[in-house]
Order: sequence, then C-alpha cells, then structure tokens
Amino acid sequence: MSNPSTIGFVGLGAMGMGMATTLVKAGFAVQGYDVSPAAVARFVEAGGRGADTTADAARGADVLVVMVMSGEQAEAVLFGDDGAAEALPRGSVIMLCSTVAPAYARAAGERVRARGLEMLDAPVSGGVVRAAEGKLSIMASGSAAAFAKTAPLLAVLAERVYRLGDECGQGSTVKMVNQLLAGIHIAAAAEAMALGVKAGVDPQQLYEVISNSAGSSWMFQNRVPHMLAGDYTPLSAVEIFVKDLGIVLETGKQQRFPLPLAAAAHQMFLMAAAAGYGRLDDAAVVKVFEQLAGISVSANPDAGKQSATGE
Repeated sequence: MSNPSTIGFVGLGAMGMGMATTLVKAGFAVQGYDVSPAAVARFVEAGGRGADTTADAARGADVLVVMVMSGEQAEAVLFGDDGAAEALPRGSVIMLCSTVAPAYARAAGERVRARGLEMLDAPVSGGVVRAAEGKLSIMASGSAAAFAKTAPLLAVLAERVYRLGDECGQGSTVKMVNQLLAGIHIAAAAEAMALGVKAGVDPQQLYEVISNSAGSSWMFQNRVPHMLAGDYTPLSAVEIFVKDLGIVLETGKQQRFPLPLAAAAHQMFLMAAAAGYGRLDDAAVVKVFEQLAGISVSANPDAGKQSATGE
C-alpha cells in the first residue's frame, strides 16, 4: 500500500511531538500546527513543515492526525473558526488520537462523514517515550476505508493496533476504561507510598519490595520513581486525569453505572489541582498526602515546586 502523500498534524505537545517526529523520521511529509509557536519551531527543526493554523495543517492532507488535550479542543480544531474539517480535501481521513468521551467521538464521526470525510477513532496509550519510539498501543475503530488509508501511519506509530469495530466511539470507550484503571492505580500508588512513609518505612525500599510483589502495577513502577526523585516535570499532567476521570464518571452517569473507585481517584486529582499542582506530572497527586500527613515521599521535597509547562 502506498503511503499518503501529505500528513497534517495538530497538537505538538508531549505526546504529539513524539508522534509527529516519528512520522517525519519514517519519511512522511508532515505539516504540523500547535498553539505554541515554540513547539512548531521545534517540529520544524526536526524536519517537519510548520503550519500557521489548523486549517493550514489540514490543507492538502490525505490524513489529519489530531492529538490535542480534550474534546473541547478537538471540537475547535475540527469545526471551529478556521476549522480543519472544512479545509481537508474530500476523501481524507481524520485520525482522532485525543482522549475524548465516546459520545463525542461518535458524534464527530457522523459530522465528518457528512462533509465527505472519514474518521478513525484512535486514542493512544504508552506514554511520551513510546510515542517517540513508534511503540504506542492504539485503540482504533472506524470504517474499512479509514483503516485502509491510515494503515501506513499506524504501522509506524504503534507497536500494537487494536481494531475494535466499525463505528467511531468504540476506540474511545476502550481508552476510557484504560484511563479509569490508570487513574485509580496512580492515586493508589500515591496513597500506598505515603502510608508507608508515615509509618516509618524507607520509601526506596518500599518501592523495590512492592515492585516485585503482588501489589505492583505498571503505573506503580512508572510513577513512583517520579515521587522518589521529587521530579514532577509534566509527562502527563494532573489536569489530564481530572479530565479523563471526568469522562469516566460522566459516562457512568449516562449508563447508570456506579463508579466508586473512579470517583475517589477523581477527587484526589481534583485536590491536587486545587492545591496548585494541576500542571505538574500526575504523580504529584502524592503531594496531597504529603501535605495532609506532614511527610515527604521524596528525598528532594522542594523539587517540582516551580511552575511547569506542557499538556
């Protein structure tokens, strides 16, 4: 299958930059846009073409990848003033990689089809490092035509592509479930580490023991080192889980499905955001416990207090 000749890319944040530059390294012609001119400049240095607007990124593209933070941002990118959906050539595919509510993904898919476009509902998981390595997991749903046209990109961006159905919304539903678990696991890791420290256990030893015991999780092993180092440089920010667990709870309300653990984790991230840590790495949820208990999980408790930037 021949590669699409031109790729548009909107959203050059922590994840998006890695994905966009991976496509450039693979030989795709990528025109990228971000609200941050500095991010666009970095993308140009990496070999991409900078776009001035979302419509500019979409113009002439066979595939437009959207990797912004929220459904509200995706709405503005696709259908707002200077919207990308109107600028795309008919027959093009929008590959929506943002984490959005399943209901929004379904509705957006219907709207783009009405414009003569296709959409692949394709949220991603794997983190910043895997995004830059082309080793993401992609949870995708959409038409056969959308899968066919995006297949060359999926092969470059992902280690695993899960084809979850023919309708937009199914990919976002699976991502929502993943985020439910991820958010609970981060909050639980923070609670567990803080309890151990309060009870007098050395945090580094606690981490090593739990990492090799039944209570471990991928999030425990990935995020607790951030807590131990006191490094809250935002790879995925607290505000991301305020948003993502909000999607989980809203969907649960629509389905009349109780979500007590997700609700408790959501409150923890809300507390962290209210305390001023919203733009720090999501591991900063441990700071809520540190404040309440008068402890420090980190050997460097002043690290990460500076203002952070990023998605």
